[in-house]
Amino acid sequence: MPFDFNKIKSIFVVDDPSAATKDAPVANKQDSKSAPPSKPSRTAAPEMENLEPGQVSSKFVEVLFRAMENANLPGVDYLEYRQSLKSLEKMPMEEQVRYQSAFAMAQAMGATPPKLIESAQHYIDVLKGESAKFDQALRNQLQQQVGNREEAAKNLDAVIQQKAAQIKKLTEEIAQHQKEAETLRKETAEASQKMGATKNNFTASYDALVSQILSDVENMKKFLK
Repeated sequence: MPFDFNKIKSIFVVDDPSAATKDAPVANKQDSKSAPPSKPSRTAAPEMENLEPGQVSSKFVEVLFRAMENANLPGVDYLEYRQSLKSLEKMPMEEQVRYQSAFAMAQAMGATPPKLIESAQHYIDVLKGESAKFDQALRNQLQQQVGNREEAAKNLDAVIQQKAAQIKKLTEEIAQHQKEAETLRKETAEASQKMGATKNNFTASYDALVSQILSDVENMKKFLK
């Protein structure tokens, strides 16, 4: 059955009050069926390696929720089951009973444990697809914001070496080129740090959401027989 963005948002808890939303690349929606199973790979420049762990970002969480909304399966699937689980959260019952009670509601509409687990995996695959698209978009921006500056700095280094061998009248020109190269290196470091923080925020958002789904899958496997 249709499951819109607001409903999806209401059944997952991924809030992080300290999260900082920063500008970052968001790829166009594509078919996520063929997305690789891994988390976003480390593709950034070396300056991104020693950053603090990322934080859940409301911007990235919304991107992931939108992807799930667009990939919503017909009929009663994991999202409807998750909604039932959510509605039973405040009830004084054990976790096993809560999962079984939610399943009883879904079963009345034709759901089975294998179908629920299969649909949960479907949404994990959708999120993996978004992760892959984000990773590609990040690589593209790194190439534009970091790679080009690195290349420009290297070219200027070569010019500096050539002019250093020339006579004294070129000294002033050499100094100017050195200044430009230093500026480019500083811009490169700043751009790399910004992209690294953005990547970590996305990864934290992705991990928080997938972790909840995986936990549900494990509990469904354990409790729904």
